[in-house]
Amino acid sequence: MDQTQKIKALFIIVNAGYTDAIMELVRAEGASGATILNARGEGAKVESFLGITVDSEKEMIMTIVDKETAKRITTAMKEKAGWKSTLRGICFTMPVDRVVGINTDTLSALEEK
Repeated sequence: MDQTQKIKALFIIVNAGYTDAIMELVRAEGASGATILNARGEGAKVESFLGITVDSEKEMIMTIVDKETAKRITTAMKEKAGWKSTLRGICFTMPVDRVVGINTDTLSALEEK
């Protein structure tokens, strides 16, 4: 099977302050780690308070997982941390065709699944 069919980059975007809860969910479903970035949401509706624009603070969690783990995580996100929850989670995957710079044991394990 082509490597792009086996390995996925998983992106999760949630309201700031909820990363620990998301990482518990991600690890419970089989991911071994992730990279977390601070982000800012920007949409059609801009909120303001006393004439000052309020930024929507977000955090983005990125991880590389096998296809089956990605399915489990996205399902758990939908059920526990989706758009209608206080976390306001968005989750999506992208295929990965080449990985450089992660532990070779981790990469081998992903390729074998």
